[in-house]
Amino acid sequence: MNNYEYIVASLPVITSDYRGQIDSDAIIGEIRSQLSKADAAQLDLLLAGFAPENLNADFYRKALTSRDRFIREYFSYDLDLRNTRVEFLNNALGRPEGMDILVLDEEAEEREFEDKPKVEAVLKGTDILARERGLDDLVWDKIDGITGLEVFTLDAILAFVAKLQIIVRWLRLDPETGRELFRKLVDEIRNNKKSIDTNEYKR
Repeated sequence: MNNYEYIVASLPVITSDYRGQIDSDAIIGEIRSQLSKADAAQLDLLLAGFAPENLNADFYRKALTSRDRFIREYFSYDLDLRNTRVEFLNNALGRPEGMDILVLDEEAEEREFEDKPKVEAVLKGTDILARERGLDDLVWDKIDGITGLEVFTLDAILAFVAKLQIIVRWLRLDPETGRELFRKLVDEIRNNKKSIDTNEYKR
Protein backbone atom coordinates (compact mmCIF):
# COMPACT_ATOMS: atom_id res chain seq x y z
CA MET A 1 0.00 0.00 0.00
CA ASN A 2 1.39 3.41 -1.00
CA ASN A 3 1.59 6.31 1.44
CA TYR A 4 1.66 9.11 -1.14
CA GLU A 5 -1.02 11.20 0.52
CA TYR A 6 0.70 10.95 3.91
CA ILE A 7 4.11 11.79 2.39
CA VAL A 8 2.76 14.87 0.62
CA ALA A 9 1.01 15.97 3.81
CA SER A 10 4.31 15.60 5.68
CA LEU A 11 6.41 17.70 3.32
CA PRO A 12 8.11 20.56 5.19
CA VAL A 13 6.73 24.06 5.37
CA ILE A 14 9.19 26.75 6.48
CA THR A 15 8.58 29.42 9.07
CA SER A 16 8.60 33.16 8.46
CA ASP A 17 12.11 33.48 9.94
CA TYR A 18 13.67 31.12 7.35
CA ARG A 19 17.30 32.13 6.65
CA GLY A 20 18.24 29.77 3.83
CA GLN A 21 19.32 26.66 5.70
CA ILE A 22 17.78 23.42 4.49
CA ASP A 23 18.72 19.83 5.26
CA SER A 24 17.75 18.31 1.92
CA ASP A 25 19.36 14.97 2.79
CA ALA A 26 17.16 14.64 5.87
CA ILE A 27 14.03 15.57 3.91
CA ILE A 28 14.81 13.09 1.15
CA GLY A 29 15.75 10.43 3.68
CA GLU A 30 12.36 10.82 5.38
CA ILE A 31 10.59 10.53 2.03
CA ARG A 32 12.59 7.43 1.07
CA SER A 33 11.78 5.74 4.37
CA GLN A 34 8.07 5.86 3.51
CA LEU A 35 8.36 4.59 -0.06
CA SER A 36 8.14 1.03 -1.27
CA LYS A 37 11.36 -0.57 -2.48
CA ALA A 38 10.32 -0.13 -6.10
CA ASP A 39 9.41 3.55 -5.64
CA ALA A 40 12.61 4.21 -3.67
CA ALA A 41 14.55 2.87 -6.66
CA GLN A 42 12.89 5.49 -8.86
CA LEU A 43 13.78 8.18 -6.34
CA ASP A 44 17.41 7.04 -6.37
CA LEU A 45 17.42 7.08 -10.18
CA LEU A 46 16.17 10.66 -10.14
CA LEU A 47 18.81 11.72 -7.63
CA ALA A 48 21.56 10.03 -9.66
CA GLY A 49 20.63 12.36 -12.51
CA PHE A 50 21.70 15.38 -10.48
CA ALA A 51 25.31 14.18 -10.34
CA PRO A 52 27.08 15.44 -13.54
CA GLU A 53 29.42 12.46 -13.59
CA ASN A 54 26.43 10.15 -14.09
CA LEU A 55 24.99 11.91 -17.12
CA ASN A 56 26.20 9.64 -19.90
CA ALA A 57 24.38 7.69 -22.60
CA ASP A 58 23.90 4.64 -20.38
CA PHE A 59 22.22 6.72 -17.68
CA TYR A 60 19.84 8.41 -20.11
CA ARG A 61 18.92 5.08 -21.70
CA LYS A 62 18.04 3.74 -18.26
CA ALA A 63 16.06 6.85 -17.32
CA LEU A 64 14.18 7.03 -20.60
CA THR A 65 13.04 3.42 -20.21
CA SER A 66 12.04 3.79 -16.55
CA ARG A 67 8.64 2.47 -15.50
CA ASP A 68 7.89 5.92 -14.07
CA ARG A 69 6.47 8.61 -16.38
CA PHE A 70 8.03 11.51 -14.47
CA ILE A 71 11.51 9.99 -14.74
CA ARG A 72 11.08 9.35 -18.47
CA GLU A 73 9.75 12.78 -19.33
CA TYR A 74 12.03 14.73 -17.00
CA PHE A 75 15.23 13.18 -18.31
CA SER A 76 14.04 13.31 -21.91
CA TYR A 77 13.76 17.07 -21.40
CA ASP A 78 17.06 17.18 -19.55
CA LEU A 79 18.80 15.39 -22.42
CA ASP A 80 17.32 17.72 -25.02
CA LEU A 81 18.30 20.76 -22.96
CA ARG A 82 21.81 19.40 -22.49
CA ASN A 83 22.28 18.77 -26.19
CA THR A 84 20.92 22.20 -27.10
CA ARG A 85 23.38 23.77 -24.68
CA VAL A 86 26.30 21.79 -26.13
CA GLU A 87 25.22 22.61 -29.67
CA PHE A 88 25.09 26.32 -28.78
CA LEU A 89 28.58 26.10 -27.28
CA ASN A 90 29.91 24.29 -30.34
CA ASN A 91 28.62 27.05 -32.60
CA ALA A 92 29.98 29.80 -30.34
CA LEU A 93 33.45 28.27 -30.15
CA GLY A 94 33.65 27.07 -33.73
CA ARG A 95 33.84 23.42 -32.69
CA PRO A 96 32.83 20.60 -35.07
CA GLU A 97 29.09 20.15 -35.48
CA GLY A 98 27.77 17.32 -33.32
CA MET A 99 30.77 17.30 -30.99
CA ASP A 100 29.83 15.98 -27.50
CA ILE A 101 26.17 15.63 -28.50
CA LEU A 102 24.52 12.59 -26.89
CA VAL A 103 22.47 10.62 -29.40
CA LEU A 104 20.87 7.50 -27.98
CA ASP A 105 19.33 6.22 -31.20
CA GLU A 106 18.26 7.39 -34.66
CA GLU A 107 14.77 8.25 -33.46
CA ALA A 108 16.18 10.47 -30.69
CA GLU A 109 18.37 12.25 -33.22
CA GLU A 110 15.31 13.18 -35.29
CA ARG A 111 13.15 14.16 -32.30
CA GLU A 112 12.20 17.82 -32.14
CA PHE A 113 12.78 19.75 -28.93
CA GLU A 114 9.86 22.14 -28.52
CA ASP A 115 11.66 24.39 -26.02
CA LYS A 116 14.80 24.71 -28.14
CA PRO A 117 14.07 28.34 -29.15
CA LYS A 118 13.50 29.26 -25.49
CA VAL A 119 16.75 27.59 -24.41
CA GLU A 120 18.71 29.29 -27.18
CA ALA A 121 17.23 32.67 -26.23
CA VAL A 122 18.35 32.17 -22.62
CA LEU A 123 21.84 31.08 -23.72
CA LYS A 124 22.29 34.28 -25.72
CA GLY A 125 22.27 36.29 -22.51
CA THR A 126 25.53 37.77 -21.25
CA ASP A 127 24.99 37.35 -17.50
CA ILE A 128 26.08 33.88 -16.36
CA LEU A 129 23.77 33.65 -13.34
CA ALA A 130 20.84 35.01 -15.34
CA ARG A 131 21.42 32.31 -17.94
CA GLU A 132 21.50 29.60 -15.30
CA ARG A 133 18.35 30.96 -13.67
CA GLY A 134 16.63 31.13 -17.04
CA LEU A 135 17.42 27.50 -17.79
CA ASP A 136 16.30 26.36 -14.34
CA ASP A 137 13.07 28.32 -14.74
CA LEU A 138 12.39 26.34 -17.92
CA VAL A 139 13.12 23.09 -16.08
CA TRP A 140 10.84 24.13 -13.20
CA ASP A 141 8.04 24.85 -15.66
CA LYS A 142 8.62 21.49 -17.33
CA ILE A 143 8.33 19.74 -13.97
CA ASP A 144 4.96 21.45 -13.45
CA GLY A 145 3.94 20.47 -16.96
CA ILE A 146 4.69 16.81 -16.33
CA THR A 147 2.78 16.53 -13.07
CA GLY A 148 -0.07 18.89 -13.91
CA LEU A 149 -2.64 18.80 -11.12
CA GLU A 150 -1.31 15.59 -9.56
CA VAL A 151 -0.97 15.75 -5.79
CA PHE A 152 -1.02 12.29 -4.20
CA THR A 153 1.20 10.37 -6.62
CA LEU A 154 4.79 9.22 -6.82
CA ASP A 155 5.33 11.67 -9.66
CA ALA A 156 4.25 14.58 -7.46
CA ILE A 157 6.77 13.47 -4.85
CA LEU A 158 9.54 13.08 -7.44
CA ALA A 159 8.67 16.54 -8.77
CA PHE A 160 9.12 17.97 -5.28
CA VAL A 161 12.53 16.30 -4.96
CA ALA A 162 13.62 17.55 -8.40
CA LYS A 163 12.70 21.12 -7.43
CA LEU A 164 14.48 20.67 -4.12
CA GLN A 165 17.67 19.78 -5.99
CA ILE A 166 17.38 22.98 -8.04
CA ILE A 167 16.98 24.98 -4.84
CA VAL A 168 19.98 23.36 -3.14
CA ARG A 169 22.09 24.24 -6.19
CA TRP A 170 20.99 27.87 -6.03
CA LEU A 171 21.60 28.15 -2.32
CA ARG A 172 25.24 27.51 -3.27
CA LEU A 173 25.32 29.68 -6.40
CA ASP A 174 23.27 32.62 -5.14
CA PRO A 175 21.62 32.34 -1.71
CA GLU A 176 18.98 34.99 -2.39
CA THR A 177 17.79 33.19 -5.51
CA GLY A 178 17.81 29.92 -3.57
CA ARG A 179 15.64 31.45 -0.86
CA GLU A 180 13.28 32.86 -3.47
CA LEU A 181 12.87 29.48 -5.13
CA PHE A 182 12.37 27.76 -1.78
CA ARG A 183 9.61 30.21 -0.88
CA LYS A 184 8.02 29.41 -4.24
CA LEU A 185 8.16 25.69 -3.50
CA VAL A 186 6.75 26.22 -0.03
CA ASP A 187 3.79 28.12 -1.48
CA GLU A 188 3.15 25.13 -3.75
CA ILE A 189 3.30 22.76 -0.76
CA ARG A 190 0.87 24.92 1.18
CA ASN A 191 -1.56 24.84 -1.72
CA ASN A 192 -1.27 21.05 -1.77
CA LYS A 193 -1.94 20.93 1.97
CA LYS A 194 -5.05 23.04 1.44
CA SER A 195 -6.18 20.47 -1.11
CA ILE A 196 -5.61 17.73 1.46
CA ASP A 197 -7.61 19.59 4.10
CA THR A 198 -10.43 20.21 1.62
CA ASN A 199 -10.55 16.55 0.67
CA GLU A 200 -10.59 15.48 4.32
CA TYR A 201 -13.44 17.90 5.04
CA LYS A 202 -15.53 16.47 2.19
CA ARG A 203 -15.22 12.88 3.51
